[in-house]
Formats: sequence, C-alpha cells, structure tokens
Amino acid sequence: MNEPLAALALLCGLSCAVATTANDQPRPAAGDALSSALCPIVYPVDQEASERGYHYIFYGNGFFINREGYLLTAAHVLSQLTDSPPYIVLRSAMAPPRLLKLTLVAMDREHDVALLRATPNPFEGRYQVRVLPLVVQRPTPGHAVLAAALRPSRLKDPHTFDVLNEDRPAGDVLEYEFSQLDQGSSETQLLLFGHDVLKGDSGAPVVSAESHAAVGLVEGRWLRLSSLAFAMSGKPAGDAGAAAAVPIHYAIALLQKQGVAWEAAKESGASDGASPDRAAEEDSVRGVHAPKPLSLIPAAFPKQSLLGGEVLLDALVNRQGELEDIRVVEGAQPFVAKVLSSVQTWSFRPAYENGEAVEERIGIVFQFAPPGAPQGSRLVHDYNDPRAHEEGDHGPLPVLTQEPEVPGANVQGSVILSGEVDEQGKLTALRVLQDPDAIAGSIESSVRQWRFVPAKRTGANASSLVILVIMPHRGAAPSRRQNSTHLRTLQQ
Repeated sequence: MNEPLAALALLCGLSCAVATTANDQPRPAAGDALSSALCPIVYPVDQEASERGYHYIFYGNGFFINREGYLLTAAHVLSQLTDSPPYIVLRSAMAPPRLLKLTLVAMDREHDVALLRATPNPFEGRYQVRVLPLVVQRPTPGHAVLAAALRPSRLKDPHTFDVLNEDRPAGDVLEYEFSQLDQGSSETQLLLFGHDVLKGDSGAPVVSAESHAAVGLVEGRWLRLSSLAFAMSGKPAGDAGAAAAVPIHYAIALLQKQGVAWEAAKESGASDGASPDRAAEEDSVRGVHAPKPLSLIPAAFPKQSLLGGEVLLDALVNRQGELEDIRVVEGAQPFVAKVLSSVQTWSFRPAYENGEAVEERIGIVFQFAPPGAPQGSRLVHDYNDPRAHEEGDHGPLPVLTQEPEVPGANVQGSVILSGEVDEQGKLTALRVLQDPDAIAGSIESSVRQWRFVPAKRTGANASSLVILVIMPHRGAAPSRRQNSTHLRTLQQ
C-alpha cells in the first residue's frame, strides 16, 4: 500500500460491529431536525416482511440536502452493492418504518462523494424527513463539530421495525490533510476532527455544533496526527486517532455539475452558501456582473518537490459556474498537475449581465513557496506580459509577483484571496477567502505590490476576477507527514 493510501485503511465486517450509543452523549429526541435528515443506507434481503419488518443489510448513512428527495453519502458506502440498487430506512409518524428505493444520480469516486435520489419523493409523504443545510465556508481548527449517524440496534440481524440508535459524539476541527483515497486517484483534502467514529458511520454528515449545518461527510478514522493536531485533540498518550471527513466542498462541486440545488446554512449568508438557483436570482436583481467564488480549496504541496514554484491559469467560468477551458499560462510539473486536480473541483456563481448568466474568463495564481525556506529569500517572478502574444479573450494575470515573507514558523495552511483587476491592470477589491493561520494581512501587503495585465473581452481591456492561492515560506521544516494512516468506516 502506497503512503497516501496507507493513511486510510478499510474497516468492515458485520460480525465485529459495535452497536452502542456514545455514553457521554444524550440520546436525541426522535424527529428533531438533524435526526430527521439522516437515513441509513441498506439493502433488503427478504422479499416478504416478518413480525420485525423487512430484513436488510446495513451499509452506512446518508442525509437529505433538498426537498426534492436528493441525498448525499460517501461513494465507498455503495461499493459493495455493485449493480443492486440501495434503499433507505425511513420513519413515519403514522406507520412503521419502511424501505424506500434510491437512484444513483452521480458519483465522484476520486473524492468519495455520491449523490442519490429517493423515489417516490419522501417529502411528499408523511415521513419524518428534514433537509440538512450545507456550509460552504470551511470550519477553522478549534471549531466544534459533531458527526451524526444512525445505526440499527441489532446490527447482526437488522429489520425495519428495530430501533434506530443515533450517535452524536462531539469534537473540534484539528487540521486539514491531503490524502489519496484510492489507488491512482488525485489527492483529496480531508477535514480531521477530534473524536473516533464507529463502523457504519461512513457517509454520515459532520455538522457544525453551533448551526447543525453540514461541513463534511464521514470518511473514516485517521490514525496518525501531527504533533500540533495531537496536542489540540486532548487525547491520552498512545491514542493519537481522530476522525476524517470529506469536506462539503467536493459535494458542492458534484451538485453544481448536476445542476442540483441545496439548502444553505443561514450563518453562511446568501453570498457564501446559497444554492445556485436562489443565488442566481439574487445576483440578477442586484445586477452583479463578476463571477463569485462559491467553494475553493488549495492544492496539495508536492511531497517530492524540494523547491517552490508558481502556476498561472487562464480559465473560463461558464454559465453554470463551473471552470472550463483551463489554460496553463506558466508553470512546471509537479505543481501543474496538483493545481489542475484542485481547480477542477472549484465552483462559482457565474457572471451576470442584463439579468442573465454569462461566461467570463478569470485569472488564477498558485504560489508554492519551498518548504523550510528561510526568511529573506523571497523570489520575484517576472513574466513580461504572458498573454501579450495571444489574440482573443483571456483573464487577468500577473506580469510580476513576489513571494510573501511571513513571520512565524508554525504556518500550516494556505491563504486564498480573490480580487478584481480593472481595465488598467490595477488589483482592487481584495478579499480574504481562507486564512487558517491569520496571516492574510502580511500576504495582502505583498500581493498589492504585484503587477497585472488586464483581461481582454471582445478585443478590449476589461475588469475581471483573479484568484490567488498562496502557500507562504515556512520558517521551520515542513510538517507534512510521510507515513500517516487512516481507516474508513464501512458497515457491511
């Protein structure tokens, strides 16, 4: 098993499963909003019901994301079903629990996300079902979260009439770590949080303890933590495990591609969390023109690289808010491969003109500073107008950049900024989208010294969006682990 895959081993087997509810957590009231959004994903074994209802095999969890009956789960929950359709167990206020068939709508195996739809739509019946809102803004380390999952009380021989137990163990976000979830796949950024998960938790939502809005999906158990995350976890010596979740970012990318709306968490606000259709209507009314970042992640720093690098992209945000026609303007391997893998999951709200969605080209800059580089060794990149020799539309791109110098040795995350480059090539409206180490102030002062060439639209200079992803110099050796392990939690 290669090093990234060694970070996530597979745990399965019905005979050794644990069927307990966390002792230190109160049992939630049946029918509350979070509980009603959950649904065990199962497969019926018998054609006829017994006195205990229908016998089934329990695989994991899913949760509803809109009132049209769409739900999300981890793709590996469905891996044992092959050509068989999955089902969910639904509770009703007027009748015993029953099974409802699911249809697979789309799957992202690389990032372990699956989109399903229940038929007939349970929101049109008398089921105890609710929608779980999604949070686009990723929680920072220290943010309190919990993983909510249902499992049958008799895991070895479950039936539809059996009681469903729910676990809600709480913990804090520890850190984010890139890992390869499947052999040959691109790396996925995982959210690590400070509590264990049980078998059968796969696909369950990880929610903000404050808002009960989903920030991720349970992936498995992470067995090795960095020293900083281990200290934050508060775990005793010899027990360095944590839970890993796939951030909701990858689910939003899948929903965007399928044109499926979701309910946004109120705490995110319309500008950060609204579903595409509602946000499009709001943007049309306000006359907003430029594309708006919806969900972005950085790229994994290549472990084999001893030096830094910079990648410039010119990309089109289409009318659905997806990136396409991504052109590499500058950059070298292995950085280009990491960047392309990352931006293909990005999503935006499209640009609007005269009340209609329009296409618009944007610029994207990824700046990788070499791990452990000393202060005072900042590099200047001079590109001499990288698009001057080309005709046609293009996004804004820098002609001169300088790597920022950030004080402190414990910088772990990447800073993501968005800005607008006007018709004269001036960077304006700089906005911080991600700042896990509170260093964006230093980054901004450096970035404002950069020089840009403006975008071209129908032969004329135009203002447009630019996204800047900065991984600054670290004053100490890199903290990225070479031998980390994690454990998926599949119930079969």
